[in-house]
Amino acid sequence: MMIIGCDFHPSWQQVCWLDTATGESGEQKLVQASGDAERFYRQVAAPALIGMEATGNCHWLVDLLAEIGHELWVGDAAQIRASYVRQQKRDKRDAVHILKLLVEGRFPRIWMPSSQVRDLRQLLLQRYKLVMIRARVKNEVQHLCLNQGVQRKRKLWSQAGQQVLRELPLKPWAGRRRDDLLKLMAMLDQQIEPLEEAVKAEAQGDKMARLLQTQPGVGPITALAYVLTMGDVGRFPRGKQVARYLGLIPREHSSGGRQKLGAITKQGNRMLRMLLVEAAQIAVRYDPQFRRQYLHRCHQKPKAVAKVAAARKLAVRLYWMLRTQVAYPEIVRIESSPRVPLVGAS
Repeated sequence: MMIIGCDFHPSWQQVCWLDTATGESGEQKLVQASGDAERFYRQVAAPALIGMEATGNCHWLVDLLAEIGHELWVGDAAQIRASYVRQQKRDKRDAVHILKLLVEGRFPRIWMPSSQVRDLRQLLLQRYKLVMIRARVKNEVQHLCLNQGVQRKRKLWSQAGQQVLRELPLKPWAGRRRDDLLKLMAMLDQQIEPLEEAVKAEAQGDKMARLLQTQPGVGPITALAYVLTMGDVGRFPRGKQVARYLGLIPREHSSGGRQKLGAITKQGNRMLRMLLVEAAQIAVRYDPQFRRQYLHRCHQKPKAVAKVAAARKLAVRLYWMLRTQVAYPEIVRIESSPRVPLVGAS
């Protein structure tokens, strides 16, 4: 069997291989544009074990290896680097190190989504990017109004607010900017609407997403994003690992018996973290337990801290809903009771 360590770059990759049957080994630089990578992997007898660090812009390689019949392991880049004690970093050494971890059984493999899941993530990502652009356009319109002494905040987007905006006495170029921004908003609305309908349809057809939507504050967008991002929740032993995976735990630099905590790490999926914060603010309105804890924290901490804490609690609750296959409000009793057995627990 062939075992290959791959140091991947967008334009090329360095590979180092070992044939476990013959003991033969070698290394090679593969240039993507000239087709070296595809020719190399097709020449290797399937199935081969290939390891690489988690990185971006590699979906084409993941699909190619799956088509050929090779097994791809993707590893945690931070853990791979931490296991490399030498201070000299080169691409050849990186490929050799990945191969060594594979051979010794120390490769820090991480979960990888399927091709279908990756494609659905593109749907959510496209909507998220367009919504962020629309928010920036709305902020520009708000600044335009503030410079004219008009402050309507969210009421500016009502029918009456739009009438006030169009009747503002502006100079020629300022008026041109207002008209262009309004046209851009209308165009973005037209692009976002079908994407949201597609997300709702996908969430309605997903059993896990329908389960999560029983929680107050969680709609189809947040539910589908959570399901696609978390994948198999059985890989998380407890809720603390979920909060860490999403970057909702504080940084820590403690030493000598003194604990020093900072802001949240913000590691993980930024889009899902934003959706959870938004959903948590809705949950505190309709969920009595969320509301009590949120108001209690608001008396001790800034509101921003209380919102993030509510988002973390919501992320953990959604995890337990998927883990136990129990909907709201029954999950409130289960998540707080260690005596309730888990589904599939031995």
